[in-house]
Amino acid sequence: MKTLYDVQQLLKKFGIFVYVGKRLWDIELMSIELKHLHDAGVVEDQTYIKAVMVLRHEHHLEEVHEKEPNKLL
Repeated sequence: MKTLYDVQQLLKKFGIFVYVGKRLWDIELMSIELKHLHDAGVVEDQTYIKAVMVLRHEHHLEEVHEKEPNKLL
């Protein structure tokens, strides 16, 4: 689990497809869905932790990009 795409593929295994229209919102909704899956016991702790770290990283990058759109990531 290294990229946002990997997290999307994990969610897809459970029939969860996220597209709100804004990348930051997509990441936030993926985080909520992932927590629900973990709380339900269908996603293992290790997988959950890795996915959360990816989502936090991507969320941070999006916030930086929104504040400074011309800055290279």
